[in-house]
Amino acid sequence: MALEEEFKNFADKVKALPPSTKDVDKLILYALYKQASLGTVNTNRPGIFSPTERAKWDAWKSIGKTKDEAMTEYITKVKELQGLKST
Repeated sequence: MALEEEFKNFADKVKALPPSTKDVDKLILYALYKQASLGTVNTNRPGIFSPTERAKWDAWKSIGKTKDEAMTEYITKVKELQGLKST
């Protein structure tokens, strides 16, 4: 399966993660997803009165990976959260 197809497949699987998934893991997945789909952050940092959006932006900005690297890491992280072995 091509990397992009596998990435889209695992992006759908994220919706089935349990509600108990830690916020830090959700933030990592968000950042990797944004990096994999849009590339490097391309917006201004949200203001101090938007702490959630600011945390998401900071996480995305910190990634520093290529789209392919982000896709691969995203897939690995979803597998980890699902309790599956990474291949």
